[in-house]
Amino acid sequence: MGTITAMGTHMIRDTITPTTIATAIPTTMTDAGLLTLTHWLSPVFPVGGYAYSQGLEAAIEAKDVRDGASLTDWLGTVLRDGSGQADAIFLSCAMAQNADYADLNAWASALAPAAERWQETAEQGAAFTRAVNDLKDETEAAVALPIAVGRAAKSLGLVTERVAALYLQAMIATLVTGAVRHIPLGQSQGQKVIAALMPTVLFVAAAAKGKTPADIRSSAFGADRAAITHETQEIRIFRT
Repeated sequence: MGTITAMGTHMIRDTITPTTIATAIPTTMTDAGLLTLTHWLSPVFPVGGYAYSQGLEAAIEAKDVRDGASLTDWLGTVLRDGSGQADAIFLSCAMAQNADYADLNAWASALAPAAERWQETAEQGAAFTRAVNDLKDETEAAVALPIAVGRAAKSLGLVTERVAALYLQAMIATLVTGAVRHIPLGQSQGQKVIAALMPTVLFVAAAAKGKTPADIRSSAFGADRAAITHETQEIRIFRT
Protein backbone atom coordinates (compact mmCIF):
# COMPACT_ATOMS: atom_id res chain seq x y z
CA MET A 1 0.00 0.00 0.00
CA GLY A 2 3.00 2.28 0.27
CA THR A 3 2.09 5.78 1.26
CA ILE A 4 -1.61 5.47 0.46
CA THR A 5 -3.69 6.75 3.33
CA ALA A 6 -7.41 6.81 3.91
CA MET A 7 -7.50 10.08 2.03
CA GLY A 8 -8.93 10.13 -1.45
CA THR A 9 -10.00 13.77 -1.55
CA HIS A 10 -10.49 16.37 1.13
CA MET A 11 -13.14 18.34 -0.74
CA ILE A 12 -15.78 19.77 1.58
CA ARG A 13 -19.03 19.86 -0.35
CA ASP A 14 -21.04 21.75 2.26
CA THR A 15 -20.70 25.36 3.37
CA ILE A 16 -21.37 24.62 7.03
CA THR A 17 -18.35 24.94 9.30
CA PRO A 18 -17.73 23.05 12.55
CA THR A 19 -18.10 26.31 14.49
CA THR A 20 -21.53 27.11 13.09
CA ILE A 21 -22.64 23.53 13.65
CA ALA A 22 -21.70 23.63 17.31
CA THR A 23 -23.91 26.67 17.85
CA ALA A 24 -26.73 25.69 15.50
CA ILE A 25 -27.70 22.30 16.94
CA PRO A 26 -30.51 22.65 19.50
CA THR A 27 -29.45 21.81 23.04
CA THR A 28 -32.80 20.66 24.45
CA MET A 29 -33.01 16.93 24.99
CA THR A 30 -34.38 14.63 27.63
CA ASP A 31 -31.93 13.45 30.25
CA ALA A 32 -33.42 9.95 30.17
CA GLY A 33 -33.07 9.75 26.40
CA LEU A 34 -29.47 10.95 26.51
CA LEU A 35 -28.56 8.46 29.22
CA THR A 36 -30.18 5.65 27.24
CA LEU A 37 -28.32 6.55 24.06
CA THR A 38 -24.94 6.84 25.80
CA HIS A 39 -25.62 3.44 27.35
CA TRP A 40 -26.32 1.92 23.94
CA LEU A 41 -23.17 3.47 22.44
CA SER A 42 -20.88 2.64 25.37
CA PRO A 43 -18.32 -0.21 25.33
CA VAL A 44 -20.41 -2.14 27.88
CA PHE A 45 -23.32 -2.58 25.45
CA PRO A 46 -22.99 -6.08 23.89
CA VAL A 47 -22.26 -5.10 20.31
CA GLY A 48 -18.64 -6.26 20.17
CA GLY A 49 -17.24 -3.15 18.50
CA TYR A 50 -13.78 -3.86 19.95
CA ALA A 51 -13.43 -6.82 17.55
CA TYR A 52 -13.62 -4.70 14.38
CA SER A 53 -11.21 -2.13 12.91
CA GLN A 54 -12.69 -1.10 9.53
CA GLY A 55 -9.44 -2.24 7.92
CA LEU A 56 -7.35 -0.06 10.22
CA GLU A 57 -5.35 -3.11 11.30
CA ALA A 58 -4.16 -3.57 7.69
CA ALA A 59 -3.24 0.13 7.48
CA ILE A 60 -1.19 -0.16 10.68
CA GLU A 61 0.51 -3.30 9.36
CA ALA A 62 1.44 -1.42 6.16
CA LYS A 63 2.73 1.56 8.21
CA ASP A 64 0.24 3.87 6.49
CA VAL A 65 -0.98 4.66 10.00
CA ARG A 66 1.96 4.82 12.37
CA ASP A 67 1.51 7.76 14.78
CA GLY A 68 -0.98 10.29 16.10
CA ALA A 69 -0.80 12.55 13.05
CA SER A 70 -1.37 9.80 10.48
CA LEU A 71 -4.16 8.30 12.61
CA THR A 72 -5.90 11.66 12.84
CA ASP A 73 -5.62 12.12 9.08
CA TRP A 74 -6.88 8.59 8.39
CA LEU A 75 -9.88 8.82 10.70
CA GLY A 76 -10.72 12.34 9.56
CA THR A 77 -11.00 11.12 5.99
CA VAL A 78 -13.03 8.09 7.08
CA LEU A 79 -15.44 10.48 8.83
CA ARG A 80 -15.80 12.98 5.98
CA ASP A 81 -15.51 10.79 2.91
CA GLY A 82 -15.93 7.18 4.01
CA SER A 83 -17.99 5.14 6.43
CA GLY A 84 -18.58 8.11 8.74
CA GLN A 85 -20.65 10.17 6.33
CA ALA A 86 -22.42 7.05 5.04
CA ASP A 87 -23.36 5.88 8.53
CA ALA A 88 -24.52 9.38 9.54
CA ILE A 89 -26.85 9.50 6.54
CA PHE A 90 -28.22 6.01 7.17
CA LEU A 91 -28.79 6.82 10.84
CA SER A 92 -30.51 10.11 10.02
CA CYS A 93 -32.76 8.41 7.46
CA ALA A 94 -33.65 5.70 9.98
CA MET A 95 -34.82 8.37 12.43
CA ALA A 96 -37.26 9.81 9.87
CA GLN A 97 -40.94 9.38 10.63
CA ASN A 98 -41.75 7.00 7.76
CA ALA A 99 -38.38 5.26 7.44
CA ASP A 100 -38.29 2.04 5.41
CA TYR A 101 -35.69 0.02 7.31
CA ALA A 102 -35.58 -2.87 4.86
CA ASP A 103 -34.93 -0.49 1.98
CA LEU A 104 -32.23 1.35 3.93
CA ASN A 105 -30.60 -1.96 4.79
CA ALA A 106 -30.56 -2.95 1.12
CA TRP A 107 -28.82 0.35 0.34
CA ALA A 108 -26.28 -0.27 3.10
CA SER A 109 -25.49 -3.72 1.73
CA ALA A 110 -25.17 -2.45 -1.85
CA LEU A 111 -22.90 0.47 -0.91
CA ALA A 112 -20.52 -1.45 1.37
CA PRO A 113 -17.07 -1.06 -0.27
CA ALA A 114 -15.76 -4.43 0.90
CA ALA A 115 -17.09 -7.76 2.17
CA GLU A 116 -15.61 -7.12 5.62
CA ARG A 117 -17.21 -3.69 5.86
CA TRP A 118 -20.63 -5.27 5.30
CA GLN A 119 -19.77 -8.08 7.75
CA GLU A 120 -18.80 -5.48 10.34
CA THR A 121 -21.92 -3.33 10.14
CA ALA A 122 -24.27 -6.31 9.69
CA GLU A 123 -22.90 -8.29 12.65
CA GLN A 124 -22.81 -5.29 14.98
CA GLY A 125 -26.27 -4.24 13.82
CA ALA A 126 -27.63 -7.69 14.57
CA ALA A 127 -26.04 -7.69 18.03
CA PHE A 128 -27.35 -4.19 18.75
CA THR A 129 -30.84 -5.18 17.62
CA ARG A 130 -30.87 -8.30 19.81
CA ALA A 131 -29.81 -6.31 22.86
CA VAL A 132 -32.38 -3.55 22.33
CA ASN A 133 -35.10 -6.11 21.59
CA ASP A 134 -34.34 -7.78 24.92
CA LEU A 135 -34.42 -4.47 26.77
CA LYS A 136 -37.65 -3.24 25.17
CA ASP A 137 -39.35 -6.62 24.66
CA GLU A 138 -39.52 -6.06 20.90
CA THR A 139 -38.95 -8.21 17.81
CA GLU A 140 -37.33 -5.82 15.35
CA ALA A 141 -35.45 -7.40 12.45
CA ALA A 142 -31.67 -7.16 12.28
CA VAL A 143 -30.32 -4.32 10.11
CA ALA A 144 -26.96 -2.58 9.62
CA LEU A 145 -25.64 -0.86 12.74
CA PRO A 146 -26.37 2.83 11.92
CA ILE A 147 -29.89 1.92 10.83
CA ALA A 148 -30.45 -0.11 13.99
CA VAL A 149 -29.23 2.77 16.18
CA GLY A 150 -31.35 5.33 14.33
CA ARG A 151 -34.43 3.12 14.54
CA ALA A 152 -34.01 2.57 18.27
CA ALA A 153 -33.15 6.22 18.98
CA LYS A 154 -36.30 7.48 17.29
CA SER A 155 -38.26 6.98 20.51
CA LEU A 156 -35.78 8.82 22.74
CA GLY A 157 -36.86 12.37 21.92
CA LEU A 158 -33.37 13.44 20.87
CA VAL A 159 -32.26 15.71 18.03
CA THR A 160 -31.15 13.65 15.03
CA GLU A 161 -27.88 15.53 14.59
CA ARG A 162 -26.99 14.86 18.22
CA VAL A 163 -27.67 11.16 17.88
CA ALA A 164 -25.50 11.03 14.75
CA ALA A 165 -22.70 12.96 16.46
CA LEU A 166 -22.67 10.65 19.48
CA TYR A 167 -22.72 7.61 17.18
CA LEU A 168 -19.73 8.91 15.22
CA GLN A 169 -17.88 9.84 18.40
CA ALA A 170 -18.35 6.30 19.71
CA MET A 171 -17.13 4.86 16.40
CA ILE A 172 -13.97 6.97 16.46
CA ALA A 173 -13.30 6.21 20.12
CA THR A 174 -13.48 2.47 19.40
CA LEU A 175 -11.04 2.73 16.48
CA VAL A 176 -8.63 4.92 18.44
CA THR A 177 -8.68 2.44 21.32
CA GLY A 178 -7.56 -0.28 18.92
CA ALA A 179 -4.87 1.95 17.45
CA VAL A 180 -3.52 2.83 20.91
CA ARG A 181 -2.80 -0.85 21.48
CA HIS A 182 -1.51 -1.80 18.05
CA ILE A 183 0.50 1.13 16.62
CA PRO A 184 1.35 1.36 19.60
CA LEU A 185 0.17 4.81 20.66
CA GLY A 186 0.12 6.24 24.16
CA GLN A 187 -3.18 6.80 25.94
CA SER A 188 -2.58 10.56 26.06
CA GLN A 189 -1.94 10.73 22.31
CA GLY A 190 -5.04 8.67 21.67
CA GLN A 191 -7.17 11.14 23.62
CA LYS A 192 -5.66 14.01 21.63
CA VAL A 193 -6.68 12.29 18.39
CA ILE A 194 -10.28 11.93 19.60
CA ALA A 195 -10.38 15.58 20.72
CA ALA A 196 -8.95 16.79 17.40
CA LEU A 197 -11.69 14.98 15.47
CA MET A 198 -14.62 16.40 17.44
CA PRO A 199 -15.24 19.32 15.03
CA THR A 200 -15.28 16.87 12.12
CA VAL A 201 -17.74 14.64 13.98
CA LEU A 202 -20.07 17.62 14.43
CA PHE A 203 -19.67 18.65 10.80
CA VAL A 204 -20.47 15.21 9.40
CA ALA A 205 -23.44 14.70 11.74
CA ALA A 206 -25.04 18.02 10.77
CA ALA A 207 -24.28 17.64 7.06
CA ALA A 208 -26.21 14.33 6.98
CA LYS A 209 -29.50 16.06 7.79
CA GLY A 210 -32.03 15.85 4.96
CA LYS A 211 -29.90 13.56 2.80
CA THR A 212 -30.87 10.18 1.39
CA PRO A 213 -28.82 7.05 0.57
CA ALA A 214 -28.56 8.35 -3.00
CA ASP A 215 -26.41 11.20 -1.63
CA ILE A 216 -23.81 8.84 -0.15
CA ARG A 217 -20.44 8.99 -1.87
CA SER A 218 -17.01 7.73 -0.93
CA SER A 219 -13.52 8.92 -1.74
CA ALA A 220 -11.70 7.22 1.14
CA PHE A 221 -9.81 5.00 -1.28
CA GLY A 222 -7.04 4.00 1.12
CA ALA A 223 -9.51 2.93 3.79
CA ASP A 224 -11.53 0.90 1.29
CA ARG A 225 -8.34 -0.76 0.01
CA ALA A 226 -7.24 -1.51 3.56
CA ALA A 227 -10.57 -3.21 4.28
CA ILE A 228 -10.16 -5.36 1.17
CA THR A 229 -6.52 -6.16 2.00
CA HIS A 230 -7.47 -7.19 5.53
CA GLU A 231 -9.72 -9.93 4.15
CA THR A 232 -6.63 -11.97 3.20
CA GLN A 233 -4.25 -10.76 5.91
CA GLU A 234 -2.77 -13.94 7.41
CA ILE A 235 -1.90 -12.70 10.92
CA ARG A 236 -4.55 -10.49 12.45
CA ILE A 237 -6.28 -9.67 15.72
CA PHE A 238 -9.42 -7.88 14.49
CA ARG A 239 -12.21 -9.56 12.57
CA THR A 240 -12.23 -6.70 10.01
